[in-house]
Amino acid sequence: MAEEIEEYLKQLLTVVDGLEGVIISDRDGVPVVKALNGDVPEAASRPGFLATFSMATEQASKLGLGANKSLVCIYDNFQIVHLNFMPLVATMIARMDANTGVLLGMTSQLSDSIAQLKEAVDGL
Repeated sequence: MAEEIEEYLKQLLTVVDGLEGVIISDRDGVPVVKALNGDVPEAASRPGFLATFSMATEQASKLGLGANKSLVCIYDNFQIVHLNFMPLVATMIARMDANTGVLLGMTSQLSDSIAQLKEAVDGL
């Protein structure tokens, strides 16, 4: 199953303009499935970086506004979009010229694949 999802993620890299990588990780930042182009900064795929979304989501939930669905981080050369599928997180790494709205809109596209992974993770 993970191989099929990895192939799907690789296909997304060719279809979505500016998308350089997609990593599905657990809440601790451990990658479950990933597809990366060569242009992805190494730091963006480290578990410590990937786990920051879970920590930020916990803090944001204390604001009383409900569950955090996504987080967008803009850097000098890249943008990172984290999508909440707890206990899994989808992290998309894209170039600055990528359309952030398109990346955020990919939630529904990724939800079916991530639902399959969630079942597998929950079964462990």
